[in-house]
Amino acid sequence: MTGHVVATGAGRAMMDRRNDPTHEHVLALTGKDRPRVLFLGTATGDDAGYAVSFYETYHSDRCAPFHLRLFHRTVRDLRAFVLSMDVVHVGGGNTANMLDVWRRQGVDEILREAWAGGAVLTGGSAGGICWFHGGTTDSYGPELQVLPEGLGIIDGSFCPHYDAEDQRRPLFHAALLKGELPVGYGVGNLVSVHFHGDTLVEAFSSQPDGEAVRVEAVDGRIVETKLPVRVLPATGDGDYGGPSA
Repeated sequence: MTGHVVATGAGRAMMDRRNDPTHEHVLALTGKDRPRVLFLGTATGDDAGYAVSFYETYHSDRCAPFHLRLFHRTVRDLRAFVLSMDVVHVGGGNTANMLDVWRRQGVDEILREAWAGGAVLTGGSAGGICWFHGGTTDSYGPELQVLPEGLGIIDGSFCPHYDAEDQRRPLFHAALLKGELPVGYGVGNLVSVHFHGDTLVEAFSSQPDGEAVRVEAVDGRIVETKLPVRVLPATGDGDYGGPSA
């Protein structure tokens, strides 16, 4: 019983959109009235402000929220704790550093086990790249670089911020042409791609005109295939409480 992966273009910016229907859609994938949701903020060094934002969005009226700190770890049995969750939400930040910490502490294998057991794995930016074989990252400074070291739960690569950062698209194209990254997906900040098991289900967004493309190198040239992007119905009062990018 494999689970779901929902990879979004933006990380913190999406989290700060309190009533964005993306959040309710992720929770609904669990099929539970009160899912247990874990926040992993490793990519920002377990930044306390990001954790607060998580609890303000995934509050107790929506779900049972938890967070896991790995820099000042208090949980003894990581496997039991993570596997007790229905959703694992990975925050944005430094993808390379996050993956190194996860591998050092065995979190990478636990996340694979969680997905194999039916959990929903989600997040944006770093929290989207990590589920694929790799993507484009600012982990090494302001000049974007290729990161080919993701978990590979989803076959392919992922490029977040496709509509918001000028360096993303050309670097992604170059990496595909050089064979540094496999065929993948480019998504805008407020767009998500949803996989059940390793099969693409759909792309969706809270906003019209969201961009999602499948990108591949064919005979030495780049081919972008637009994906239909379903617009989610608004929830609450429509006040998302945060920036759009």
